[in-house]
Amino acid sequence: FVKPIKAMIEENPSFGYRTVAHLLGFNKNTVQRIFQLKGWQVRKRPVGFRPRIQALPSVAKAPDERWATDLCRVWTGRDGWASLALVIDCYSRELLGWHLSRSGRSKTAEAALEQALIARYGCLGKVRHPFLLRSDNGLVFTSRSYTALVKSYGLQQEFITPYSPEQNGMVERVIRTLKDQCVHRHRFETLQHASRVIADWIGFYNHRRPHQALG
Repeated sequence: FVKPIKAMIEENPSFGYRTVAHLLGFNKNTVQRIFQLKGWQVRKRPVGFRPRIQALPSVAKAPDERWATDLCRVWTGRDGWASLALVIDCYSRELLGWHLSRSGRSKTAEAALEQALIARYGCLGKVRHPFLLRSDNGLVFTSRSYTALVKSYGLQQEFITPYSPEQNGMVERVIRTLKDQCVHRHRFETLQHASRVIADWIGFYNHRRPHQALG
């Protein structure tokens, strides 16, 4: 039971035990117990801890006004499943940072965010003008490690309404495009192979592919 449940919540961090049980055809109470035993149950936070979004699209009127981040899974052949974290600018749709790792934990998302900050500002440090970082309510993005890192750089986390992935639609579309145009067109042999091919595609996406927001 544990392996398919873990795989599903790593790919869809916002899914609760009821959704996972329904999609996998497992007993709801059994899945709930596994969530609790493994510490996957999302803890309730104090009211006001997470800024909610009232069904607003993930758009921005200028660069560095709102970034968005998300995770997906990629099969890497001999190295098995890996987690890919992406960070985009919601104004230009530029893919600023990414990281592919066999770990689905917060370190993967943290590495992608730090790569994005370096790509934009040339170094790591508190940003001069704070802006929003949108994500779902998954275990990775609500972890103490990740939230502390985001805060240390002066960014403000913005969480979508649970079970409303359309509110993070821009990064979801980038992931879908990456899978359609890159991941599903290759049979990766290793994690290193996957990283090399994905890096090439991201370079094409950022520098050669026309973006609607720029047209």
